[in-house]
Amino acid sequence: MSAVIETDVAIIGAGPVGLFAVFECGMLRMRTVVVDALDALGGQCTALYPEKPIYDIPAHPAIAGADLIARLEEQAAPFAPTYLLGRRVERLAREGDVLELGTSAGDTIRCKAVIIAAGAGAFGPNRPPLDGLPGYEGSGAVRYLVARREEFRGKRVVIAGGGDSAVDWALSLKDIAAKVTVVHRRPKFRAAPETAAQLEAAAARGEVEMAIPYQLHGLKGDGSRLEAVTLATLKGEERDIPADHLLAFFGLSMELGPIAEWGLGLDRHHIAVAPATCATNIDGVFAIGDIATYPGKLKLILQGFSEAAMAAHAIHPRVFPGEALHFEYSTTKGVPAAA
Repeated sequence: MSAVIETDVAIIGAGPVGLFAVFECGMLRMRTVVVDALDALGGQCTALYPEKPIYDIPAHPAIAGADLIARLEEQAAPFAPTYLLGRRVERLAREGDVLELGTSAGDTIRCKAVIIAAGAGAFGPNRPPLDGLPGYEGSGAVRYLVARREEFRGKRVVIAGGGDSAVDWALSLKDIAAKVTVVHRRPKFRAAPETAAQLEAAAARGEVEMAIPYQLHGLKGDGSRLEAVTLATLKGEERDIPADHLLAFFGLSMELGPIAEWGLGLDRHHIAVAPATCATNIDGVFAIGDIATYPGKLKLILQGFSEAAMAAHAIHPRVFPGEALHFEYSTTKGVPAAA
């Protein structure tokens, strides 16, 4: 049977910003329900880089994506949020002051406000156009993320791409893989200059092989077990690289899904919000994190954390009309007991 859930705030997205919104709402005594299309908490931190270090979280010189999510889940736990995972929000309706969301699993969520913290929206990897790709994906020979670094110990790994993910994982895996080959169509990488320089130095020492200027051309194996990756130049020159795994880092294809049909003010697939409150053009609906845009917006997790706090304070009068909200620091009031 489908469930009907009554709450104060519904949060769409269980990534780091959505989880921090649980905490900020909880600090203001507002109950939350969190919905996410993925089967686990963490959004892109869990799906794409659980072991990759993040360097710009305050007070953490470096913290792995999975560890950050674990800390945020622990921080949110006192407020007993309801998590609805493995489903996506498909409809939005209004009944007076109450907003009603419907999920793909048949759940109905009735709330006073909605926070969209959907990151990039529904996302998936950009796949290279290679024959036989599904079979190699199914066996894990071709992957678009690294969940456990240790799985590549002693393996021959080909990494394709020119961004941060490709460069970071080449540097990380060179110490445990039997061989790492980086494939890119041109010498210049789009990664952070410091890590790109580290990759160049590692290549000069013979720790990483650079296949430049090449692109992916084909896969060789039995349809499941990979034996080699075929590369080609724009002139049609081909070479085979023996490989056990291909890691393809060509970014994500992103879409808002049904949210795009709600009538929100969109700006290049992002949701335009008021900078001071993160309110959208739909009364009672707010957007925070990477999905939100306004002049001066930076796509940083720490900015999403700030937006979570601003949205929670803007929502408080909707949940507690007529009640004055006196701002207090957490060091003064502590963590209120969950409602």
